Amino acid sequence: MANFEQAYEITMGHEGGYVNDRDDAGGETYKGVARKMNKGWEGWKRLDELKQEGAAFPKNLDDDEIFQEDIRRFYKQRYWDPFWGDDIPNQSIASEMFDTGVNMGVGRAVKFLQKSLNLLNRNGALYRELVVDGAFGGNTLEALETYLERDHPKYLFKLMNILQGQHYINYMTKSPKQEKYARGWLNRVEFIKSPAS
Repeated sequence: MANFEQAYEITMGHEGGYVNDRDDAGGETYKGVARKMNKGWEGWKRLDELKQEGAAFPKNLDDDEIFQEDIRRFYKQRYWDPFWGDDIPNQSIASEMFDTGVNMGVGRAVKFLQKSLNLLNRNGALYRELVVDGAFGGNTLEALETYLERDHPKYLFKLMNILQGQHYINYMTKSPKQEKYARGWLNRVEFIKSPAS
């Protein structure tokens, strides 16, 4: 089964630290947690306290053990547990789901998985067509397990990355101001290593 810590370390290597970019739709962000998208996160109170330390900010965020544990817990509860990460039988797929969920929401990551599983079900011969609703449940897990028992994970992984890349293209086409993030997003498309051939 997949391991949260492995997925977390990979994604944190990509997320970076504190940013407050006015062009970013999420606004003030720390390690991918955007204030506008996560207004209720209790960590904002601690971050605001640490801002008051003047020149030590934002390095003091990385040095604050309580804050770091809070963000780790937030990531697990918000971006890992909703797609039953501990039950996913393949680490690369779980890590991809986690990273995509962090970047564009768990619902969208689950939709990419569901749509990819539908495209790979050999016209229903492997498992029933899934409803692409972005909600991870027993049917999605069962289809994923069946797929992984009968086919190579690399095809599922590639389709999920194609859908992720298409989402970035659509987003930048709709909002050209977002093109400044293109290179980072495109790097993210294959940030997680594909399962071995």
